[in-house]
Amino acid sequence: MKHLIDSVKLSMDTENWYSALTLCLTLPDIAGKKEYPAEQSSKIRFANWFEKYLTDYRYFHPVANEEIIFMSGNDCYALRCAFLHEGTFDISMQRAQEIITNFEIIAPGESKCVMHKNKMNDKLQLDVKIFCGKIIDAISRWLSDISNDQTKNEKLNLLMQMEQLK
Repeated sequence: MKHLIDSVKLSMDTENWYSALTLCLTLPDIAGKKEYPAEQSSKIRFANWFEKYLTDYRYFHPVANEEIIFMSGNDCYALRCAFLHEGTFDISMQRAQEIITNFEIIAPGESKCVMHKNKMNDKLQLDVKIFCGKIIDAISRWLSDISNDQTKNEKLNLLMQMEQLK
């Protein structure tokens, strides 16, 4: 899994945001398959993994006395499907869509202004650099959690590896 994380980091370092986002939206799929091997639905595996490890997209509002959810695991799975299969951030037609219907993914620029986790009605703005960083952090926490799980680590060792010609 380290080689995939390194690939995301390289894409981020070179500001190749589409590449970084593409790989980041597949990482919870990979982790979810290893975490919930008996679950047949990739949507359920992805959403469950997201809800467990990407808790940054929900918080408890003490004044309103309620949980505020910016993005659910199902919404992120819908983003994954819309982006990877249709090339769009509009998730309104995705069956997994739950809370929001559209994303605005923003690449960092020269401005010091950060647009992340801004929710306007049912549209969520995400800074791609921050979002990818959160996914990498979540994957790292998950890897730490499973570090002593021999079965999951054996399955991780079977991940594809590209060989370099010498």
